Amino acid sequence: MRKIIKPLLLLLLPLLVVQCSKQNTPEPLSLQNPRKYTDEYYANLRAYKKTDHQLCFGWYADYSQTYSYGQHFMGLPDSIDIISLWGGIPDKTTEPGTYDEMRFCQQVKGMKMVVPIIVELESSGFPVDDEGLKQYTNMLVDMVLDNDLDGLDMDWEPRSGTYLASASNFAKMVEYASERLGPKSGTDKLLIVDYYNHTLPTTIEPFLNYVVNQAYTQGTTSNSGTNLQTRYDRVSSWCPPNKFIVTENIGDWWQNGGSPFTEVGGNTVSPVDGQRMYSLEGMARWQPRQGTKAGFGAFYFGRDYNSNPPYKYMRRAIQVANPAVH
Repeated sequence: MRKIIKPLLLLLLPLLVVQCSKQNTPEPLSLQNPRKYTDEYYANLRAYKKTDHQLCFGWYADYSQTYSYGQHFMGLPDSIDIISLWGGIPDKTTEPGTYDEMRFCQQVKGMKMVVPIIVELESSGFPVDDEGLKQYTNMLVDMVLDNDLDGLDMDWEPRSGTYLASASNFAKMVEYASERLGPKSGTDKLLIVDYYNHTLPTTIEPFLNYVVNQAYTQGTTSNSGTNLQTRYDRVSSWCPPNKFIVTENIGDWWQNGGSPFTEVGGNTVSPVDGQRMYSLEGMARWQPRQGTKAGFGAFYFGRDYNSNPPYKYMRRAIQVANPAVH
């Protein structure tokens, strides 16, 4: 009997090896499957972006081709209106996946992609005079147009002693850019100025689509509607509320969607869940006394992807500002 069994085992051994090899062949697992939407959904989304609503603006930096959907344009909440490309303009050749995702969000989801730049003539390589300012401005505008993007986000944080520390020089820069961008250009390209606490020149409003205030919780541990009103009052004589956007630094305050927030009337509780209200939601809810603001937003909002569910607080703020119609 042993003589019969041994040859049979030898005959069966290759079959066993084949079966084991087949079972041990590694296969990729799809841990994050993006939802697929219809053409009708995207058409409705683009139509919504064109309506009169509270804009959602954000500086986004964490884009790449990693496995985490938190570092992909396609992982962003669809209802974001304007993305300021804080991580730079994706390169079509060296970053094809990231580039294609950005284009899909821009062309299919209707997100506006703008180029952010902390403006400073001294570090630009151009002459530090009016002619150099024109050349520098034209280079920035070319960056927008040559890359088929939607606008320029001029971050004015002037250092003392520099050419653009002069408000009048910055006003000239805005006017130069407005020849090809913004409401005076005859195009649909956006011209945006963002700032922290500096006193903006009062002559720039006709050339701009939006004025974005960095109303960050910085040097303190809370924020409030009173603070936002004070910030708007500083520009209200020349900037209409429907051009004014307030933003929080979610990079520093992502765990709860901002810092503890108190509304103008003293309320500190979110109607969404009955819990403490935080500043991103507070900014979405806040309106200046003078009228309806343009919108709200966040710096480094990509870190909100770490919330549960992802982008919990950005999505909440969008819904609070623009309640869905069922």
